[in-house]
Amino acid sequence: MSKAFTREQDNAPDDEDGEDTAPAIPAGAKNYITPEGLRRLQDELRHLKTVERPKVVEIVSWAAGNGDRSENGDYLYGKKRLREIDRRIRFLLKRLEIAEPVDPGLQKNREQVFFGATVTYADEEGRERTVRIVGIDEARLEQGEVSWISPVARALMKARVGDVVTLRTPRGPEEIEVIKIEYRDA
Repeated sequence: MSKAFTREQDNAPDDEDGEDTAPAIPAGAKNYITPEGLRRLQDELRHLKTVERPKVVEIVSWAAGNGDRSENGDYLYGKKRLREIDRRIRFLLKRLEIAEPVDPGLQKNREQVFFGATVTYADEEGRERTVRIVGIDEARLEQGEVSWISPVARALMKARVGDVVTLRTPRGPEEIEVIKIEYRDA
């Protein structure tokens, strides 16, 4: 096969539609986000526009001035990184445009689980876990933050302390008991 045909594939965008892949917002639902999550997305966008992108543009323009671009690693990597940054910027702009900030600290009914709640629950073996229910674009499992559309958040929604709810898992249904509910101020 001619190298010309493979080169075309090397330069193709990583993603067919050119957008970041993130969980889709359920039809008819709003893009809820905590004020903290909104600030994180805005900070990321600002960093990409003012720091990352200008740095990569500088590297690409320097590399372009070095002549043959077909085998210039700095140029090829820089162009690829620039596409990734631009894709992420477009994604963030779209998501921020439709973001619906919800301050969990303003929740009046603190006896039930709603968006923004930090919930401690116990599984069938008695192991306790704590999760905070946040927006789709701000969920970080390693921080104990789960999206409001995740199975555990859906199972916990509207539950009260002492309620036993059914969590649908790949291994089958599991009973979990709500132990504690709290709402942090933003």
